[in-house]
Amino acid sequence: MTRAHRLGCLLGDGIGPEIVPAARRVVDAALEQAGGPPVTWLDLPMGAAALATHGAVLPESTKEALSGCDGWLAGPHDSESYPPAWHASGARVPGGELRSVFGLHANLRPSRNRPGVPSRVSGVDLLIVRENSEGFYADRNMAVGSGEFMPTTDLALVVGKFSRPAIRRAVRLAFELAGSRRQHVTLVHKGNVLRQAFGLWLEECEAAAAENPGTRLETVLFDAMAARLVRHPEQFDVVVTENLFGDTLSDLAGELVGALGMSGSVNAGDRYAMAQAAHGSAPDIAGRDVANPVGMMVSAAMLLGWLGDRHADGAARQAAAAMEQAVDEVLAGGVATRDVGGTAGTVAFTDAVVAAVHRR
Repeated sequence: MTRAHRLGCLLGDGIGPEIVPAARRVVDAALEQAGGPPVTWLDLPMGAAALATHGAVLPESTKEALSGCDGWLAGPHDSESYPPAWHASGARVPGGELRSVFGLHANLRPSRNRPGVPSRVSGVDLLIVRENSEGFYADRNMAVGSGEFMPTTDLALVVGKFSRPAIRRAVRLAFELAGSRRQHVTLVHKGNVLRQAFGLWLEECEAAAAENPGTRLETVLFDAMAARLVRHPEQFDVVVTENLFGDTLSDLAGELVGALGMSGSVNAGDRYAMAQAAHGSAPDIAGRDVANPVGMMVSAAMLLGWLGDRHADGAARQAAAAMEQAVDEVLAGGVATRDVGGTAGTVAFTDAVVAAVHRR
């Protein structure tokens, strides 16, 4: 079956107004080629522009509109440039607010070698499943107030949160995804020093392994994993871990296979998913037609794949695969942006990918 999807489009800050429309063009082309109905796009304010026009970096009107969508493309945010009054307010950054409001509990970050892209390692094809709602990030751990606070001016405390239901949800997702890949799950933890918190992770992974005897479970300490990821990244398939560890390791993996600008990411929950590239807003190159749109493009492809699986939509699945293949075809043909050794601008690279989609 096919389904007409309703997707939000949030440009964000910095290079967002360049890379988000680029990804949107490729989505439209891929769905057209797959024979699926066109997306109904909703252009919604987010970031510095929204703060100037609506008084909030993520207006209530944006959240309300997104609640009626299937998912959305979100550009990066540059919260460091927001005015002091915003920082003093204690408000969450736009991405964090979206994850919290819409229950986007899983961050999926694939890393693999792409043709024509210089890499520090080879043979890499891994997926990091990052539990996205708790862990060591203070902005996600309290119903009221912040999980980071200072009892005195010389003492800062941070609350880490580890709940069995959230851990079980992430672990089961990792095993489910591994079942359609190479059936190997690696848990990254620090159970040697945080025995209770990561004891929950170990227990849930062992239980999931017992329920999935065809999938191999490996457990690796966080510090050892950083070393192994550099030396032998080809050994890993699906990696599951808590929030901060996953954030760190996925950036490392992205750099190992080329550049963070190539890294896709989707934040998924039970009902909604958000495509958001792993990199930042790069304000120093904004508006110069030099930004690499690959990360946003493959994030959008991941969103289409998620929608295809959720709604049994063959056209969305086909379009997702076509987007990935078109990006690889263009890169293999020597067309790339300057951050990975090429000379193409954002628009020219996007034109090439759209043309590759139409050729398929």
